[in-house]
Amino acid sequence: MRLRELFTADAVKLDLQAKTKDDLLQEMVTLLGLDKKSEATLFKTLKRRESLGSTGIGHGIAIPHCRTLVVNHLRLAYGRNVGGMDFNAIDDAPVHHFFLIVAPPLEVSNQYLPVLGKIAQFCKDPDVAKQLLALKEPSDFLELLNSKAP
Repeated sequence: MRLRELFTADAVKLDLQAKTKDDLLQEMVTLLGLDKKSEATLFKTLKRRESLGSTGIGHGIAIPHCRTLVVNHLRLAYGRNVGGMDFNAIDDAPVHHFFLIVAPPLEVSNQYLPVLGKIAQFCKDPDVAKQLLALKEPSDFLELLNSKAP
């Protein structure tokens, strides 16, 4: 399955307002359209995951991810903070692009790790970061995925 098939325009936000890591995680969680109780549980699970080590992979990219019972299938979201923010990335550089991956503890399709790998591969393309910063609409993000992502 291609990455483009896993994202929807309503789970893409090109103007994240968060200034802190916690606020960023909260803002990303809201993109999934869950109820408030599920959002709170997911936020706590993501914070716990981040406490194990930052998901900031460098070059302005972070891929917060976790498994949780609040979803019954793989869910993804993308958010952009044009100004960049501290996310404790491995290269200590500000992070601009956030790819959220959430999956149930047991998923029949077993796509969680392959999707994580596909996002990392997509982000390795040196042109992708510039193209992500130039996006004007969520549909532009989906088109970029369609043309460049595995």
